[in-house]
Amino acid sequence: MASAAQATAPAKPAAAPAAKTHVVEAEVVSADAVAKTLTVKTDQGESTMKVDAVAAKHLKTLKAGEKVKLTCHDNAKGEHEAISHITVEKTPAKTPDKK
Repeated sequence: MASAAQATAPAKPAAAPAAKTHVVEAEVVSADAVAKTLTVKTDQGESTMKVDAVAAKHLKTLKAGEKVKLTCHDNAKGEHEAISHITVEKTPAKTPDKK
């Protein structure tokens, strides 16, 4: 004879909320690979942000003045936690002027 506990399906664990991200376009001011931070300039001003371990490997190659797109990870409240991905924007190739 089956007990009531065996007859009911096991409860599924609550699904974790999906990680929230947003993309920020910015200009590099400085990068600190040791502290894992990136200081950037945006339309809202200059700010220093934490960089997660995966994205931190790119900090050594960044140069001041480079344009970047930053994928930022947010907490459940939508507050910025860390940069999770860094993409350096390519500058258009210069073509020689024809005379």
